[in-house]
Amino acid sequence: MSTKAKVSTKASTRARPATNTKAYVVGVGMTRFEKPETRDWQYWDMAREAGTGALTDAGIPYDAVEQVPVGYCFQASTAGQRAAYELGLSGVPVYNVNNNCATGATALMLARQFVEGGASDCVLALGFEKMTRGALGGGSDGGDFKTSPVARHYAVMAARHGFEMTPPTAQIFGNAAREHMEKYGTTQAQLAAVGAKNHRHSVNNPYAQFQDEYSLDEILAARTVHSPLTKLQCSPTSDGAAAAVVVSERFVERHGLGERAVEIVAQAMTTDTEESFASGSCVDVVGQPMSRAAARQVYDSAGLGIEDVDVVELHDCFSVNELLTYEALGMCEPGESGELVESGATTYGGRWVVNPSGGLISKGHPLGATGIAQIAELTWQLRGEAGARQVAGARVGLAHNIGLGGAAVVTLLRHAAA
Repeated sequence: MSTKAKVSTKASTRARPATNTKAYVVGVGMTRFEKPETRDWQYWDMAREAGTGALTDAGIPYDAVEQVPVGYCFQASTAGQRAAYELGLSGVPVYNVNNNCATGATALMLARQFVEGGASDCVLALGFEKMTRGALGGGSDGGDFKTSPVARHYAVMAARHGFEMTPPTAQIFGNAAREHMEKYGTTQAQLAAVGAKNHRHSVNNPYAQFQDEYSLDEILAARTVHSPLTKLQCSPTSDGAAAAVVVSERFVERHGLGERAVEIVAQAMTTDTEESFASGSCVDVVGQPMSRAAARQVYDSAGLGIEDVDVVELHDCFSVNELLTYEALGMCEPGESGELVESGATTYGGRWVVNPSGGLISKGHPLGATGIAQIAELTWQLRGEAGARQVAGARVGLAHNIGLGGAAVVTLLRHAAA
């Protein structure tokens, strides 16, 4: 590992980068994800811990940062400033970002665009969430369905499945699981295999909310949240924060950060299209078409495909969404995702390692932090710094972050020295 460079903080000496420069992640940090109300901290405490970690990892001071997109869902307007002020009072622009569960990746995407477009050399993407215990409601505010931004999505579900007295997000994904089972013969054991795999992976992740391993039988026997999904197949509410320093190629070269740099090779965000709603299927309305479209855009832009990827951090808010995402990313044909996870192809020794962090199911899911935490995990993996959960020989990583309402962000990463 190279010695971290000391970076000048004098804004007057910075030349603007050329447009369409490459963007690199050179520093990441995150808190441990915690069960709400477990730790006596505020969201700005989380942000300070994660942001300081990212800056220290990059070897740069906060004064080198030129813009700060901050993602969160549950705090008030300008909470991004309150969080960023814990890192310094340099007067830089702070942008408050809310895109439901895709919030973290959206903040990262803004950081990348600022760098690639030539607006900045160094940007800090920050995401956090301080949540309350219990299941999420139908939107980030848990408010009235009639005025909720996801009312249209739930109306599709209700037309086909009715509405039950179970947590709304578990219900819409659980109904997607039922449809997948009916159409393709996917089994409850295959759904549970996702939970078993991700809980097993989290044992080696000190940042994970849960670090317990469970057998397939224990996953299946856990309390049912919305059939066929049991508690151990559902992501928990969580407190936590994550941060990433994104810089230009010029910044990397000028400050000798090449050995720490992980290139954002390609990135795409998609939102709902007619395909999301036309079929009346929960599989479509929870975002599989968005994910598929974003993945295609990324592969086309990068000139790489899923066959080139070694390690994946994807949005397993519920076990079924991991299976749906396998299909959307092109890891298997439609309907074959249950067999894929059952075969061991998505764990250590298989074709890919998916969610080595434990994923949302076991690592936790503080909405605004999740997408950036995925980037932190992949950065550590691609640098070879992931310790006991290291994926051997990892060179290319893919992150997938999705939110109802909706947005899907897919990001392809590669170590600059690879």
